[in-house]
Amino acid sequence: MSELKAADEAQAFVYEDIPYRLVRSPRRKRLGLVLAQSGVEVRIPLRCAARHGHQFLQENIHWVRAQLGVARERAAEIPQYRYVFGERLPWLGRTLPLRRALRPAEAGIYADAIAVYTRYRAPTEAQLQTAVERLYQREALALLTAKSTRCAERLGLRFAAVRVRRTRSKWGHCTVRGELQYNWLVCLAPEAVADYLVAHEVCHLRHHNHSRAFWQLVEGACPDYKNLRRWLRDNGHRLAL
Repeated sequence: MSELKAADEAQAFVYEDIPYRLVRSPRRKRLGLVLAQSGVEVRIPLRCAARHGHQFLQENIHWVRAQLGVARERAAEIPQYRYVFGERLPWLGRTLPLRRALRPAEAGIYADAIAVYTRYRAPTEAQLQTAVERLYQREALALLTAKSTRCAERLGLRFAAVRVRRTRSKWGHCTVRGELQYNWLVCLAPEAVADYLVAHEVCHLRHHNHSRAFWQLVEGACPDYKNLRRWLRDNGHRLAL
């Protein structure tokens, strides 16, 4: 272990040129490797000796390097936007120019533009970004609520509420209380992808699992769900503001 050194006191280490963290979990029964937001994590059972975690990473270092390479490629594909009037931003698979709304009531996402209201005469990019994100959340909530209502009615189902959040790992979630939760960034994708996500979560109102019956219900609600699910898996990282 001559190439292994502790980076700090928080179970962080470096092997060769790869920083990683050793994370213990009382629920884990096996060793595992995860590329998390914070970097590479070696996850080990609570009572597992640390040396086994270090050895596990070393034995799988080629896989780790390959996955880090894929992560770098995906990060390079994430579009970057400037928050200035005139910039084109995505909505339902299209890009629309960002315009100033003169009054709050005029703010909205239209067929030919995204009209955002800000009380600042010359807003900074940070101020305009905040206003844009609030508008997107409002418009996404309205859109996804309407889609969820139509889908649920077709399937004879009912939900308690629709909420939107900006989540890191999930595109949607259906709670046991019947609340539908969506990552509002899905509204940057082509509309058919948003329709698939809605169908997926609405179908969980009947089946809180991914059984054959669940997928049959999804297919009935969204016949092209396999291609749309694949699109979201392959391109979801590009849906960013």
